[in-house]
Amino acid sequence: MNSSASEKTSRNVLITGGAGFIGSHLVDQLLSRGDRVTVLDNFNDYYNPANKRANITTHLTHPNYALVEGDIRNEADLDAAFERGVFDVVVHLAAMAGVRPSLSRAAYYMDVNVSGTQKIIDRIVAQNPKTRLVFGSSSSVYGARSGEMFREDDRVDMPLSPYAASKAANEVQCYAAHHTTGLPVVCLRFFTVFGPRQRPDLAIHKFCELIDEGKTIQVYGDGTSKRDYTFVGDIVAGIQQAMAFDFDGWEIINLGRSEPVVLIDMIKLIERFMEKPATLEYAPMPPGDVPYTYANVDKARKLLDYKPSTTFEEGVEKFVEWYRNRKASRQSVSV
Repeated sequence: MNSSASEKTSRNVLITGGAGFIGSHLVDQLLSRGDRVTVLDNFNDYYNPANKRANITTHLTHPNYALVEGDIRNEADLDAAFERGVFDVVVHLAAMAGVRPSLSRAAYYMDVNVSGTQKIIDRIVAQNPKTRLVFGSSSSVYGARSGEMFREDDRVDMPLSPYAASKAANEVQCYAAHHTTGLPVVCLRFFTVFGPRQRPDLAIHKFCELIDEGKTIQVYGDGTSKRDYTFVGDIVAGIQQAMAFDFDGWEIINLGRSEPVVLIDMIKLIERFMEKPATLEYAPMPPGDVPYTYANVDKARKLLDYKPSTTFEEGVEKFVEWYRNRKASRQSVSV
């Protein structure tokens, strides 16, 4: 399959969750490309909604941008989004995120992620079953592994959290939709995305704040857990390729960097760029967390010409620069 991402034909695109971390970066790229973009986002309080508002400040004045503030489960909100015309591509990123919060809110996570995703699928099929759906899945579907690379054909029937279970269910929903309606679907399994605008509950952002404020970082396990951290710019490039490559079927594709980083090494790197030492406190690994992630991206290279180009060190440096600039901006406003 040949990629056609370089083609510049303008498209009509819907992005659910398009005010969030990954979604807002994708919107940046699509607007600069000349696409017409509709965003459906409910600005929920999982973290401070002001963060999302800041993400879309420049989008709101763009003539090709429309924001629908609403819930993917709400029929009237879906009406408002799908009234924007027949979409060429729908990128579905909206979801209740987070492994640990899902442990105590399993039914809610299933309602939003599973029921909400089905409503999105149903709307796409009703409008135009030839619209391409690009679904944002997660490496969490792989469950607990030891040292091997994670491949798309591995079994994913032992998720360790309701969040992971919901994402695995979403992939099955997508396949069922493709099988029964012909809907073209690409499910992208994201591996630990980081970078500017990262959610404040995620490790790199959280650790930067704790180091900056002189507070203790709680390290789960012995500090040797590994994550395949992937810079948001590389993830967005992969999404764009998935939106454009020559394809009318159903695929699951990993998007990672294939270079897992040890937790303690990650903290040391943040210390270096923050120019402050971290205070650590060790705690048992919580339920739902996986000890290790490692993406095999051979399929992404073959189908999407995916080439992650930002090293972990470069990505952390960019994040710290963004963190400091945002902090300085907030302080100047409050003076």
